[in-house]
Amino acid sequence: MLLEGKRAIVTGGSRGIGRGISVELARQGADVVINYFAGADQSFARDTAHDETVAEIEALGRRAIAVEGDIADPQVSADLVQAAVAAFGGVDILASNAGICPFHAFLDMPPALLQQVVGVNLNGAFYAVQAAANRMKDQGTGGAIVATSSISALVGGAMQTHYTPTKAGVHSLMQSVAIVLGPYGIRCNSVMPGAIATDINKDDWSDPKKREYLNNRIPLGRFGEPEDVAKVVAFLASDMASYVTGAALLVDGGLYVNLQ
Repeated sequence: MLLEGKRAIVTGGSRGIGRGISVELARQGADVVINYFAGADQSFARDTAHDETVAEIEALGRRAIAVEGDIADPQVSADLVQAAVAAFGGVDILASNAGICPFHAFLDMPPALLQQVVGVNLNGAFYAVQAAANRMKDQGTGGAIVATSSISALVGGAMQTHYTPTKAGVHSLMQSVAIVLGPYGIRCNSVMPGAIATDINKDDWSDPKKREYLNNRIPLGRFGEPEDVAKVVAFLASDMASYVTGAALLVDGGLYVNLQ
């Protein structure tokens, strides 16, 4: 196991790519604090994904706790670190994954929607990284931070003018904090998922025509699964990547190089 005995926090860790990351880190030996947010939507308030993810991790023989909170609130990141310290004794890994992408046209983009997406995707990543890094620094044993950026950091999207800048920002954030935190032995990297089959892009992968088009554009011939991203996160969090920091790895089946 690559991460035996490590203590991890995964933001947005109960669904989609985040769930895949939470489970893979546990499979590799880590105990996991799973952050999730029910939100104002009552259908999500009744969601049991976090409980199911905890149960899946416990079935692997690792410990897990779920902590609810909107990552756009700076206090939530502090609470996640405190929860990890109380439950597991510290923090060795942060997977900053929480993100939203409510598709919307640019010309009539409501300011509130822009602020919400920036608040979760970019500000939330900043707060989570800052809180975890301070704990890692105080522990004096180094650590690993892996943020979920996106192929969208490198390409445009007509219905994603509020989303793509935040993912470019996450990529840039990891480059900058890699410089700041390197002297403390804290490595900071990002993954850039391409077309991954999750709730956030369900319209694309559930529509047969869109799926066929994208499958034809992806050199490996298929949509990715959350596990495809999770395995790369586990690698970057492990000692196998001990000399890797400030890097961004595309996890897209080759889609980016075939977009031209």
